[in-house]
Amino acid sequence: MLTLTMKPKVSSVIAFIAFGTMCWIIAAIIALAMSADAKIIWTCVSGIILGLTGIRYTLRRARRSGI
Repeated sequence: MLTLTMKPKVSSVIAFIAFGTMCWIIAAIIALAMSADAKIIWTCVSGIILGLTGIRYTLRRARRSGI
């Protein structure tokens, strides 16, 4: 049986999470400019917070596991 194990590089994972976080930041700016509902703005803020948490978690995990 052939098993493929791919260890993604931490920098590519961080870039992917950072791209998603930047998309949430842009969406928040557009939502604020268009006077969107509070629910939409808080959704963008939550996405930004989760993105930053994901970056922090990925960096800490990489340091601990020695990747």
